[in-house]
Amino acid sequence: MPVKNIKTLLTQATQYPAAIEAKLPEGAPKISTMLLDAANQIPVVPDFPMEVPDLPAAPVIPELPAGLGKMGKTYVTKVDVTPVDKVVIPTKPLGKEILS
Repeated sequence: MPVKNIKTLLTQATQYPAAIEAKLPEGAPKISTMLLDAANQIPVVPDFPMEVPDLPAAPVIPELPAGLGKMGKTYVTKVDVTPVDKVVIPTKPLGKEILS
């Protein structure tokens, strides 16, 4: 069905970021939701002077290779952590010692 109005065009355009968002981890920003909100806030505008063909289907995004999603999760083992009672902050300004 050809597009006749800008709101319909924006609504159809959400399929592209939605295809990418389906592969993103939970909590990633949703551009498709922002596009739908923008389309709903547009005031009533006249139709295009001609019919615009439908947008092509969104491409299929391949799955990530196995193990790629585990990157960035680095754990440190065999480390002793000791609490510090008091933090020592230098009272005199440093500068002359550095410049000399």
